[in-house]
Amino acid sequence: MWIKPSAVLGAFACMLVLAACSNDDPSDGRPLVIASFYPFAFVAEQVGGDTVQVDNLTPPGAEPHDLELSPQQVADLTNASLVIFENGFQPAVDDGVDQANLSDQAKLDVADVVNTMDATGTDQGEFDPHVWLDPVMMQQITQATAQRLSEIDPAHKQQYERNADRLERQLRDLDTAYREGLADCQRRTIVTSHDAFGYLARRYNLEQIPISGIDPHAEPSPAEQAHITDLVEQEGITTIFTETLVSDAVAESIANETGASVATLDPIEGLSDATSHENYFDLMRSNLEAIQKANGCA
Repeated sequence: MWIKPSAVLGAFACMLVLAACSNDDPSDGRPLVIASFYPFAFVAEQVGGDTVQVDNLTPPGAEPHDLELSPQQVADLTNASLVIFENGFQPAVDDGVDQANLSDQAKLDVADVVNTMDATGTDQGEFDPHVWLDPVMMQQITQATAQRLSEIDPAHKQQYERNADRLERQLRDLDTAYREGLADCQRRTIVTSHDAFGYLARRYNLEQIPISGIDPHAEPSPAEQAHITDLVEQEGITTIFTETLVSDAVAESIANETGASVATLDPIEGLSDATSHENYFDLMRSNLEAIQKANGCA
């Protein structure tokens, strides 16, 4: 049977169009949720379950403060059903969200969900983004995520609500573990490698002394380092806390000068090779154990 060349070309063109459309739909028909970095991706995965596809803009092992988006990531933002981010934390993400020209419904700014505070260290007046280290605030983020997904995909509202309820129960249990585990301690001061634990300290009646400010790469001046060294000696602090994704050189130096030991307190800004098999709850409980050991908690 003879087929017109024009018909063959037309069919081929349709196939190309369909293929292109398929390639432009990374979520396979499911709502695509793009999170700016790990803690928000974790919430989206727990609340959305298999019903959504979750992409994390910050790759494992990367420091989220320094994130730069690839052209493909910026393009992906335009296809997102929902973007979860914290305005003011990752400027590249803020710019990408603006370029994507998303609807208000497709943007969940965590800074609008919880009450943020200023930094507690040398960057007084600067915004402190580390809200995810407070389990109570994580409950608020969970609720907001479930509500927004239910609006975007009402057919699965009950599933999102059930998943959110489960996650909130786990977060309440975590909060209880911290309250009880840090209720009776010989010391209430923690020296951290950067100003990431202000919300956790405020929630559980601790005092944080950060070596660096909100930017973990900004090293303290010699005078600031000397001041921290004096505080460690005066207050009998036994442990200097380092973290996984940034250099611990200054913390090690202070520990050497004071005779303090060094331990890890993870700001949970992303997973590393060493923590790739763990999740938010694993890391938060490890942090609790580290603080209890360092501060002589009963």
